[in-house]
Amino acid sequence: MKRVSLKKAGALCLTAGLAALTVAGCGDNGKAAGDSMKKVVLNEVAHSIFYAPMYVAVEEGYFAENGIDLTLVTGFGADKTMTAVLTGEADIGFMGSESTIYTYVGGTEDYVVNFAQLTQRAGNFLVSREPVDDFSWDMLMGKDVLGGRAGGMPEMVFEYILTKNGIDPRADVRIDQSIDFGSTAAAFSGGQGDFTVEFEPHATSLEQKGEGYVVASLGEDSGYVPYTSFSAKKSYLEKNRDTIQAFTNALQKGMDYVQQHTPEEIAKVIAPQFPETNMDTLTTIVERYYRQDTWKDNLVFQEDAFTLLQNILKDSGVLEENVPYGDLVTTEFAEKAAE
Repeated sequence: MKRVSLKKAGALCLTAGLAALTVAGCGDNGKAAGDSMKKVVLNEVAHSIFYAPMYVAVEEGYFAENGIDLTLVTGFGADKTMTAVLTGEADIGFMGSESTIYTYVGGTEDYVVNFAQLTQRAGNFLVSREPVDDFSWDMLMGKDVLGGRAGGMPEMVFEYILTKNGIDPRADVRIDQSIDFGSTAAAFSGGQGDFTVEFEPHATSLEQKGEGYVVASLGEDSGYVPYTSFSAKKSYLEKNRDTIQAFTNALQKGMDYVQQHTPEEIAKVIAPQFPETNMDTLTTIVERYYRQDTWKDNLVFQEDAFTLLQNILKDSGVLEENVPYGDLVTTEFAEKAAE
């Protein structure tokens, strides 16, 4: 198998999680898990409202309906999620698909293959210290911005947007990448930075406290980007085809639900997953993601999306040559689920 070179060590780092969670069985509408159910451990990179269709599938019992006894674990970062998948601690990983590229390039023989794409836009927002009318990206010239880790999708998409707008991320903006993912909002509240790049619920929380103002959506300004996907080791896919199909079928029902219901209805369904978030805030966040067309209407990971991802990686300097789409993506399960 031909391998291509990876430029930067440690590129596997992605976003850190907000909270650990284990979900066994299903929601109230599903049948109880029993011996006939197929046990599946899913490790998610973070527990975020950004991934609403997956939690709809959990809470509406779609996994149980498809014979899946699901255990959901938060990995707190793509490196940890990928490690769980590679070691067999998890059957399926949910993370940025760039992580599968990194491990493939690194020479892993039983590499990890993407089989379902969930989000098609970035899920973070640019927050300003002061209100900004008619924001444009050139307003970041010469400013201090709290960014993300090098090699992770949040930072790479941010840099991609800057480049699209004629801004050199390394020369024209001072991006602080030293702060842990979960701590940037607190650092911003404490006075660091003119702008910060934040996921929810931190972006809304800063607004509610009057400490920041959302001025741009990275998801809208980057365009459609394959941000997160479900993946499993090649050997697991080969040996558990029925399980992967059942899992994907359940996910598709979650995707269908968010396409057919209002943000208020979606927020009500996923509320048990986020007991620390009040309903008004939860609805505001879901609506923000809903408006920017965050979620695909199917789970098919198209080749042009994978090519765009690799172009972003190359622009960021972490990848030298494209890897084969046919090796790292399979669409058969998602296509069947969408029928």
